[in-house]
Amino acid sequence: MKNIYLAILTVLLSGCATTYQPSSFSGGFSETRLGEDTFQVSFRGNGYTSPERASNFCLLRSSELALQNGFRYFIVVDSEKSSRLSTYTTPTTSHTTANAYGYGNYAYGTATTTTSGGKTHVISKPRATNTIVCFNEKPQINGLVFDAEYVSRSIKEKYGLEDRPEQINPADPAQAPGS
Repeated sequence: MKNIYLAILTVLLSGCATTYQPSSFSGGFSETRLGEDTFQVSFRGNGYTSPERASNFCLLRSSELALQNGFRYFIVVDSEKSSRLSTYTTPTTSHTTANAYGYGNYAYGTATTTTSGGKTHVISKPRATNTIVCFNEKPQINGLVFDAEYVSRSIKEKYGLEDRPEQINPADPAQAPGS
């Protein structure tokens, strides 16, 4: 019975790109705080996740961390994009059909064997990591400065995401329940 549940779960999850979620066995985001205003943020996708989606979700989590920690702006000081490759080979099966004929003391026969499967699939699982530094005021630097609110809103709109309950700031009257 346990194997049936596992098989059903595998089928349900097998055709879906990694959702925007905390890191789990199917992928997701994680972060490490490196200082008061500095974070390393990662997003790990599965074999159905595009590199663009992994990069966007890493940027989304970066903007959420900035906002959750009271910052409005952030810069990406280091960024890494990669893919982890794995392979899966389908099982090989063979089927043989045979015919035999006899005539007197002689016998004749033919046999045909058909083999299928044995195909190897390469699976690419994209990853994106950003090291960000956050700011309360927009810094006057040469480089790309992200507005965390704008980035968050833009990426959520692109992927049809809604705010998670832990993202709502009860101190903000515009985000208070029932407003």
